Amino acid sequence: MLSDRILLEVKNLKKYFPVQKRIFRREVGYVRAVDGINFFIKEGETLSLVGESGCGKTTTGRTILRLIEPTEGEILLNYKETANGNGNYQEINVTTASRNEIKNLRRYMQIIYQDPYSSLNSRMTVGSIIGEPLLVHGVSKAKEREERVRELLIAVGMKPDHMQRYPHEFSGGQRQRIAIARALVLKPQLVVADEPVSALDVSIQAQVLNLLKSLQGEFNLTYLFITHDLSVVKYISDRVAVMYLGKIVESTSTEEVFNNPKHPYTEALISAAPIPDPDYKTKRIILQGDIPSPVNPPSGCYFHPRCRYVKEMCKREAPAYRDWGGRHFVSCHFADQLDLQPLRTQ
Repeated sequence: MLSDRILLEVKNLKKYFPVQKRIFRREVGYVRAVDGINFFIKEGETLSLVGESGCGKTTTGRTILRLIEPTEGEILLNYKETANGNGNYQEINVTTASRNEIKNLRRYMQIIYQDPYSSLNSRMTVGSIIGEPLLVHGVSKAKEREERVRELLIAVGMKPDHMQRYPHEFSGGQRQRIAIARALVLKPQLVVADEPVSALDVSIQAQVLNLLKSLQGEFNLTYLFITHDLSVVKYISDRVAVMYLGKIVESTSTEEVFNNPKHPYTEALISAAPIPDPDYKTKRIILQGDIPSPVNPPSGCYFHPRCRYVKEMCKREAPAYRDWGGRHFVSCHFADQLDLQPLRTQ
């Protein structure tokens, strides 16, 4: 159930990877994978992080979970303490949390990986894969672990007798269901779904998306949904954050971003989304040039070398990321002046 309580808040998050020369391994620059982003996710909400490959989406998700150490910024998690049964809300700065605190936070933050084939240990049975997090976090009674695994398998549409089988005995869609069960076995509150359906057939994608929505209502989950597929975004998300070259360039509600885009990059992404309706068509916008290097990004607005509305100011000054009305945040000097194309034009 969607709440007004903010579960996750990210402030000025940066992740730079050093570029080194072979001789003496001297640092000669940095890859700005995530370059000062800000967003929040409310309890029970789905925020979709959208953008081209290489824009920093996956790095953002893994940095939030501290699977990758952040370079700078704050990650604030306001979770409901359930480990000791008191049910009180606790706020913790994930970026400065100790190793023991991070281990405890794994109960409340989990991830679903993109590839259902490589994310599961082929030498472990399904029951062991799903039950391992329970063992790590102190649920040592085998009967209790087995019962919880059975419940999760049924919840994700699998059978309890699948516990004794191995991952290679299942299809891609079934493997992703197993991965989802593993992510939910500790009853987390935040789930980072890193392109969880992109490796699946279209028909199976629909089943898994419906499953994720159903589980969200059943377990009161909050999703950070990472994807590049706008048709998936429109179906599953409450809000959308559009990412380009390590920065968030637009963020608002799903309905608003499709009906009233305010950033030229968002317009181009929307125009590329296929519409299964012969009565409607989109005006395809082809972006010119290549994506700039995150090692040496362009001056001013990062998008200006590919923007068809570019003006001299865009080349000199970086636009502020600000609210242009109705909590519609955009990083563009001329967001209120451009007549951008919505999802559909008749």
